[in-house]
Amino acid sequence: MVSSVTEILLLGFPQGQPFLFLLFLAAYLVTLLGNTVILSLVLLDPHLRSPMYFFLSHLSFLDICYSTVTVPKVLANSLSPRAAISYRGCLAQTFFLMSCAGSESSLLAVMAYDRYVAIVHPLHYAQAMRRAARWAMAVGCWLWGVLDSVVHTVLASRLSFCGAVHLQHLFCDAPPLLRAACGNTWPTEVALHVASVFVGFGPFLLVVGSYLRILAAVLAIRHKAFSTCSAHLLVVSLFFVTANLNYNRLGTDSSLLADSVVSALFCIVTPVLNPLIYSLRNQEVRVALQRVLGGRWGNLTQSEQFTPFFINFY
Repeated sequence: MVSSVTEILLLGFPQGQPFLFLLFLAAYLVTLLGNTVILSLVLLDPHLRSPMYFFLSHLSFLDICYSTVTVPKVLANSLSPRAAISYRGCLAQTFFLMSCAGSESSLLAVMAYDRYVAIVHPLHYAQAMRRAARWAMAVGCWLWGVLDSVVHTVLASRLSFCGAVHLQHLFCDAPPLLRAACGNTWPTEVALHVASVFVGFGPFLLVVGSYLRILAAVLAIRHKAFSTCSAHLLVVSLFFVTANLNYNRLGTDSSLLADSVVSALFCIVTPVLNPLIYSLRNQEVRVALQRVLGGRWGNLTQSEQFTPFFINFY
């Protein structure tokens, strides 16, 4: 580690752009509000104690952490005449960002597996997703993300920099640090590419495999039931595609605009979409919100109240 590096300049957010500031601020507030509502409903409503909502609550908490690691600093830098972060703060941001990214990729795979068992093997669902099993899966996702992040953060802390450090990025992350470094960066590059296979591409294959099995089973039963997978698969694809672009373009010439767009999709847009995709369009969650706020069932019929999640998702 080079001790002379005390400050890092971030050049990814164009200065003097109030529209972008307001857009990012709105996205952050929607992320906090949407995911906080989901967390509160799962904690307060006993009807939302199924394994699916257990994993969804972890995803909501993860998205809150995910956005909070990056967006507030981006907003602060956009208002400052000099967008900078301390070296130690940069390493800390890298650690927490990659922890959240690794944990979310694993959690999305677990959620896809949960839907696969619920739809394709409903008789075995209670046993496969018993309390001990789902806690083990959730804890495993968090530990997997932290372990992956520790490796990359340690390697990033050993990078050498020649002179002032300028990152062409919205925030601190391993790839932009690697591009700004001088000297031998081969171990860090190898670690990033290996991690992209096991932390990024591997879970994505599990998600796709689960939904292919679901599709085959659902087409034989009821076409509409696959709507629960299509929306999930859309946001999962956005997350994994942008994540892999973010961590696998180390040797390519990319523009500042392209890097900024990928970063925004990766860390800001996805946490906004998650509460919209997974819950706020779900009739069961809307009914739970009415119960928690003291509302009534309204005009819902009895069949609508108890229709399974994967049938009435949209």
